[in-house]
Amino acid sequence: MNILMCEPTFFQVDYVINPWMAHNVGKANNSLAFTQWSNLVTALEKLGNNVLLVPPEKGLPDIVFTANAGLVFGNNVIISNFNKPERQPETKFYAEWFQNNYFNVIMLPDEVSFEGAGDALFDNDNNLWLAHGFRSDEVVKNYVKEYCNVFSLKLVNDNFYHLDTCFCPLTNGYVLYTPSAFDDDSLKLIKGHFKEKAIEVWEHDAKNFACNAVSIGDNVILNSASDELISKLSAVGFNTIQVEMSEFIKSGGSCKCLTLKLI
Repeated sequence: MNILMCEPTFFQVDYVINPWMAHNVGKANNSLAFTQWSNLVTALEKLGNNVLLVPPEKGLPDIVFTANAGLVFGNNVIISNFNKPERQPETKFYAEWFQNNYFNVIMLPDEVSFEGAGDALFDNDNNLWLAHGFRSDEVVKNYVKEYCNVFSLKLVNDNFYHLDTCFCPLTNGYVLYTPSAFDDDSLKLIKGHFKEKAIEVWEHDAKNFACNAVSIGDNVILNSASDELISKLSAVGFNTIQVEMSEFIKSGGSCKCLTLKLI
């Protein structure tokens, strides 16, 4: 599998656009961040993946979070329209990369906020789970429903401002999810669809970004997981690989945020 990433050359916490950034401006260790990012690349490559790179851009510290580049399906990509002004310049560079790599680039209307695979995740059956509430607009579903079956979820806890911080589809029809991140209707939808394959991730693991995981076959790559969560995953056939992401968590991201699968 090809996975899009971006070296954290200019990564730092330069502003506050989510609760994780508060009190962390200027406090990320760039050298350690590069080491952690490189360890993630190594873990992905050991599982047979090919890492492709978007060039880093000075003044855009969050371009390292390539999950937000867009929504990829086949050779098509819907490019993100970032909600926060600090990230809006990233759109141009992501669009250029996909165009230069022969993707069919689809642009949404300027007034529609959408933050790519941060808020839009495919499950094992290619259903698209699309979140709104903080960064992406609910109306996005009208632009993607022609391509796939869509389930709409509402986020209500700003600690989990993107879907990929609190919801991670796994292989064989499983999903990791954090109950406190969603409204009641969304929880009913998740539990009703995944049934016994919905694995609850409680606050102590969720705040360590356990749901912000990269699912590769029966492997789950994440920042940190409790013995309880590792046991839950092991019991249903998953191998947990922990890669420390402390510096990126200061900016509100972890393993999944740093990657975009090019399916």
